[in-house]
Amino acid sequence: MRGWIVSLVVAVAGMLVLAGGADAAVSRGAYAGKTVLVTGSTDGLGKSVALALAGEGAQVIVHGRNAEEGAKLVDEIARSGKGSAVFVRSDFASLQAVRDFADTIARRYPKLSLLVNNAGVLVPAGQPRRTSADGHELQFQVNYLAGWVLTNRLRPNLAAAAPSRVVNISSIAQSPIDFDDIMLEKPGADRRGYGQSKGAQVSMTVALAPSFAREGITMIALHPASMMGTAMVRGMGVAPMTSVDEGRDHVMSLILAPTLEAGAYYVGGKAVRASNAQPYDAAARERLMKVSAELTGVSAK
Repeated sequence: MRGWIVSLVVAVAGMLVLAGGADAAVSRGAYAGKTVLVTGSTDGLGKSVALALAGEGAQVIVHGRNAEEGAKLVDEIARSGKGSAVFVRSDFASLQAVRDFADTIARRYPKLSLLVNNAGVLVPAGQPRRTSADGHELQFQVNYLAGWVLTNRLRPNLAAAAPSRVVNISSIAQSPIDFDDIMLEKPGADRRGYGQSKGAQVSMTVALAPSFAREGITMIALHPASMMGTAMVRGMGVAPMTSVDEGRDHVMSLILAPTLEAGAYYVGGKAVRASNAQPYDAAARERLMKVSAELTGVSAK
């Protein structure tokens, strides 16, 4: 496990970034009175982004597994006097729970101005492989497949609120997908589990963005900041390299940016090419789209 952590730190050390760049000029108040959904928002980066969006006057749908933490965040937003919030619980380790969650949001909120696919889990290399209730490798399901379901199921709601946005919280720690072993069953495959889930997010963004853009929905992926001081990073047993606040500021600079490049992957506020080449391989993207639909029962248009 230690060697894997050192490798990850080395990979990201040269790419520490702060918010800013081409999208530094933001549109304050753009989400006032609008409904937004931030998955995985009872802790860490998601919580910080949810609070920032409420500060912009948004109605925030808070998501997570912990109802107590969700209620605390809703209360904190209410006491702030800015924006509003509601908590909707769902455990993304079950695809049926994800589909039910998507249907609940779609029914309650006909117009959705922003979807932030932030929920994630990390299983460090060397630890036993973990699977979801559906039998899928846990990181691939929670970090990627859940976002696939939400993005496609909530597309009509996002279109109804156009111009709207989908922001996929990815990472520079990406690995190409081994389509013959997506579920990490081969020896040594555990080293690429988190990375392939994050690479899949970028591939989905590149694949779906053009058709979403035609409906007024701008979709991007981004790397928030390297090794933030989140529970996930602390659980790896390493010292954080950046703060959650830095990650939040970068994410918010893009959420509030007047314009974004649909389908782009952002680092430091700028659209860059991902180090993983798969998102730019049409055949690989098509294969991922097919696998995603088969695994989730949810197809893209």
